[in-house]
Amino acid sequence: MVHIVLLRGINVGGHNKLPMAALKDILVGLGAGDVRIYIQSGNAVIQRDIAGSAISDAIERAKGFRPNVLVLPLAMFMQIAIENCFPTDYGKALHIWFLTDKPNFDAAKADALAIPSEKYFVTDHAIYLFAPDGIGRSKLAAAMEMIAGVPVTACNWNTVAKLLALAKP
Repeated sequence: MVHIVLLRGINVGGHNKLPMAALKDILVGLGAGDVRIYIQSGNAVIQRDIAGSAISDAIERAKGFRPNVLVLPLAMFMQIAIENCFPTDYGKALHIWFLTDKPNFDAAKADALAIPSEKYFVTDHAIYLFAPDGIGRSKLAAAMEMIAGVPVTACNWNTVAKLLALAKP
């Protein structure tokens, strides 16, 4: 069964360095088959259901830090992609925050932080943010985990599309 692995907070600003060859070795060591890694992000497609906590534990043992890891069955990842209601033509302008649990979303706070060009949509599994002006300075994007009320891991649409392509046999 195909699963998507999303690691958060690795290879950012010189911190939590995890070469993708090492990640692949860790995943294979945990029994994952046909491991496909997407760039230096720590996003991967694997042929096995491995708990995110087991992956975090293995990375901590090997590298000394413990990233947040979310593992989604391909069907769930695809459903989240399908539920997107925003244009996908601007892949870097559309971000999806994958949720570890049903959100306790604070819409009033989100509305207060959003600029007029930003639009969002919330489901039980994801938060979608269309930010055509970018998310680099977006107060809404920066506060998304707090607003969601649960741990999150984000990808832009381009990354989602690449992971779906990697998941094809």
